[in-house]
Order: sequence, then C-alpha cells, then structure tokens
Amino acid sequence: MASQAIAPSTTSHRGCFARFYRRRLEESGRKGAADSAQGKGSSPQGAGASWVARNLALWSRTLEPLRPLDRPRARATAWDASWPVPRELTSVRQARHQVTAQLGDWNLEGLADTAELLVSELVTNALRHTRGPLRLNLQVRGSRLRCEVEDTDPGGPVRRVVDIDAEGGRGTELLDLLADAWGSTRTATGKTTWCEMLTQTPPPESSSASD
Repeated sequence: MASQAIAPSTTSHRGCFARFYRRRLEESGRKGAADSAQGKGSSPQGAGASWVARNLALWSRTLEPLRPLDRPRARATAWDASWPVPRELTSVRQARHQVTAQLGDWNLEGLADTAELLVSELVTNALRHTRGPLRLNLQVRGSRLRCEVEDTDPGGPVRRVVDIDAEGGRGTELLDLLADAWGSTRTATGKTTWCEMLTQTPPPESSSASD
C-alpha cells in the first residue's frame, strides 16, 4: 500500500506536554526567585528541585508506550486478545491461525474468513513496509470486531495506482471492499492500522473467551 494517505491520524500530545512542562518550570523558577528575594521558605531551590523531580516522574510515565509491542500474548478483558508478530516467513500464516482460533472462542466463526483475509493484509503490509516489533490485537466492542496491527513507523498507509494485470498492491482496495471501516491512528510508539467488521449480534457481557 503506497501513495496518497487515506485515514485520519490522531495528533501526538508530546508537544503539548513539553510546552506545558516548560511553562511550569519557568513559573516555578520565577516563584522560587521571588520567594528567595523576600526571604520566604527555608530552601526554595530544594522545593523547586522536588517539584521538577515529581513532574519528571509524572511525564515519563505519561509519555512512555502503554506496552512493549513484543511482549507475550496478553488479554486485557475477555473480549481483547493480543500477540506479538515475529518478523518471520510464517508470521502471516500464524496470524491467520490466531484469528481463527480466537474468533472460535468468541463464537464469531462466521467472520473468520473475512477477518483472516484482512489481518493477512495488515500483517503483510507491516512486514513489508516497516521495521521493528509488530503486534496483532483483536477486540470485540458491542457489535464490532476490531483487528489492529501496531508498528513503530508513524507513516500511515497510502494508496497505490495498480496496473490491471498486477498480482499485488491491492491491499487498500481489499480493505475498502471487505471492512466496514478501517484507518490508521498515530500512537506513542508509531501507529496502529486497524479495520472493523460488524458482528451479527453484540456479544453477551457475561461471556468470557478461553485461552
């Protein structure tokens, strides 16, 4: 998938955090200097350093990635599943098997063929056009199945003009045809390329997926 960008991407908040942090540092420095001139407080420098330390810890936790992309299989809830995708020749086939097995656990076998095809395209595209770790996520939210592939490249998918006889390069056309919605979203570590399909009925709240 290459050429004009397709899906909207969220804007990173790092610039906002940085500006806010610099402002607070400047305000803290001015206040410390004013208090020192007026003889207020026993150690304005110590207080300023303490404020800086607390906020450095806060922003470092806020800005760090939510999870390493290569961590082992994980499940946030009964309706979330997540796997690392190794950069190997068998990764696309393995991703298809993981999707099929998980949808069977969720009693969504009717979506398996379509989901397999779409996930194959997302994983193949990530393997071809990005570097670094990859992660496959499946989620069921209400009446939607969401498939995601995370990578460390912030550039979104783009369309390519493909010759009618070409054997490949039609990934975006496939997503347009088979997915109810799809796109790309910027993340702290790069981007997430996703697609969604409607399920027949919303999953019961009390049901749980098996490992």
